Amino acid sequence: MTGPLPWRKSSYSGPNGNCVEFAPTDDGSGDVLIRHSKYPDDTVIRYTAAEWTAFIAGAKDGEFDL
Repeated sequence: MTGPLPWRKSSYSGPNGNCVEFAPTDDGSGDVLIRHSKYPDDTVIRYTAAEWTAFIAGAKDGEFDL
């Protein structure tokens, strides 16, 4: 990574810091990085563009609803 990433989290996130944040990579791959907002310097998980697209489609379709 060449500079600070534009980390984002859901507008539904509360003030307690237990949120998932995501940012696009800056290498042109279209991949997405995920981290825990309470521990921003800890583990970051990388998803390919295809994996992220499939996840978003599943969320929009209600695949993860309880």
